[in-house]
Amino acid sequence: MFDKSVYISRRKRLLEQVKDGVILLLGNSEASCNYRDNQYPFRQDSNFLYFFGLDKPDLAALIDAETGEEIIFGDDVDIDDIVWMGPQPLMADQAAEVGVGKTAPFAKLADCLKEAQQKGRTIHFLPPYRNHNKILLHQLLGVGFDQMKPAASVKLIKAVVSLRLIKEPCEIAEIDKACALGYTMHVAAMKMMRLGMKEQEVVGIMEGVACSGGLMSSFPTILSQHGETLHNHKHDDILTDGRLCVVDAGAEIASHYCSDNTRTLPTGGKFTQKQKDVYNIVLAANDYAREASFPGVTYREVHLGAAKIIVQGLKNLGLVHGDVDEMVAVGVQGLFMPHGLGHNMGLDVHDMEDLGEDYVGYDPDQTRARQLGLGSLRMARRLVAGHVITDEPGIYFIPALIEKWKKEGHNAQFVNFDKLESYYDFGGIRLEDDLLITPKGARILGPARIPITVEEIENTMYSD
Repeated sequence: MFDKSVYISRRKRLLEQVKDGVILLLGNSEASCNYRDNQYPFRQDSNFLYFFGLDKPDLAALIDAETGEEIIFGDDVDIDDIVWMGPQPLMADQAAEVGVGKTAPFAKLADCLKEAQQKGRTIHFLPPYRNHNKILLHQLLGVGFDQMKPAASVKLIKAVVSLRLIKEPCEIAEIDKACALGYTMHVAAMKMMRLGMKEQEVVGIMEGVACSGGLMSSFPTILSQHGETLHNHKHDDILTDGRLCVVDAGAEIASHYCSDNTRTLPTGGKFTQKQKDVYNIVLAANDYAREASFPGVTYREVHLGAAKIIVQGLKNLGLVHGDVDEMVAVGVQGLFMPHGLGHNMGLDVHDMEDLGEDYVGYDPDQTRARQLGLGSLRMARRLVAGHVITDEPGIYFIPALIEKWKKEGHNAQFVNFDKLESYYDFGGIRLEDDLLITPKGARILGPARIPITVEEIENTMYSD
């Protein structure tokens, strides 16, 4: 938790943008795993954390946008809670820690909202993503389950996005800590990976580092020798010599700020020449993206610049042919990188995407492309100092996608489909760094860059 002045300032800036009605912010509740009392690790709603900082279940808050009155709703513990959990601070004391002077039992929330509705006041709420809060909103406001997303307040969404997109110095310090732990996770994987191990063993090592040094992994770890599957969460293969293993993992620390990094490792500790050739194209695109990221430049432009490097590299290998600019314009790179260059990161590893990707990642004068790859770009905005984004180009050889393009004759004048057949067992490569946009450009977050060059990885990894 930050100093209460941080939360007071955030709420004050929120009211400068939402000047009418009542703002409702719901915290999260416990979620049962396989029976009621066996619960998943509690994770507070990030927007509630951002404005109120209280990291416990079953809380909500109302802010009167016209008078500035603030109320946190939550219940003090009873003797049964104390027996199982020990003494807990009173709600009034917790609220005071974040600069809120008024509290009420959670049951009073319904009465306050009913009164506001009877007066015809607008109730601003954010689109819920958990079923518990969907049910709660239905009970409190009578909003149909299929109407919650369209009924959510666009004014509130845009206000929250505008505040959370630009990270404060206290947030950057926390993200640096998360990235330091992410560095340790990835280096541990490099040093511990051995032929004959199960992929799950490496996952366990990495997630153990995240739990012991922070809170948990920031998302389910992606670790697979089938790197051509972009989000492969199966970890049941045995590490086999000559293959590549995509390792996409991050840490979430106690403050809930996140890291998200990807490295692609040779399972036996040494890259083959064929692997190096493709790897160095991805690395060049990654380096370009960092060097090209400055305030005022759109990340869409950076994505397209990285795409040119990828297409040129593939052309050098004889996998595509033709004019590079023309190939990028028609989207040839989507066959090899069917995802965007990066996304925002902060309290959420994909920051605020529950509020809507286009609100978060696109300026009002931008529209999402339909082209494969570019259409999946989650962050296209003009870069501003304080943005925290990922830089994660990749090259993947996806047999089913290649065969589909070949059958349809899609971009056949540019793609060497016959030569691509020898890459069907290659897998994929992704390299991801976390960047802070500064007035002078971009810096990699954390204490140092995770080993990334061929030489750095081979020197870090164990090999017989």
